[in-house]
Amino acid sequence: MHSNSFTRGDFRITWDAAAVDVDTVLAFLSRSYWATGMPRDVLVRAIAGSMPFSMFRGDAQVGFARVITDRATFAYLSDVYLLEDYRGEGLGRWLIEVILAHPDLQGLRRFALTTRDAHGLYAPFGFTALSAPDRHMEIVRPGLYQRPPESAS
Repeated sequence: MHSNSFTRGDFRITWDAAAVDVDTVLAFLSRSYWATGMPRDVLVRAIAGSMPFSMFRGDAQVGFARVITDRATFAYLSDVYLLEDYRGEGLGRWLIEVILAHPDLQGLRRFALTTRDAHGLYAPFGFTALSAPDRHMEIVRPGLYQRPPESAS
């Protein structure tokens, strides 16, 4: 990975944060089950604080994923999507392959993700159910983006 992108036919994956079409990504994420109603400023901050991977066909962004990581011990794969018209062609697998091969994501002790329905995409890459679910804790705020912002007192 000497450049910041890979190509396959008409498709290109880049991890150049400046290439992200924020409005296109927001259009998908804001209707996804995990980020419904995400505000634009939240997405902009999320991209700035992570490693974004964008898939393009020509100039059109057709897929996206981002990795939240310290680049040494831990990574969390998030916001993965491929537009419906491009599914079933192996492009999602290619996106995950490129992410997992990135030099900054090698030698990590843990690489995590959550998914409701894409286990079949991730399992061939070694992702499994939590090995020790009793050790994991979380704070979950469903519908956070649909609530009016709390005012500061």
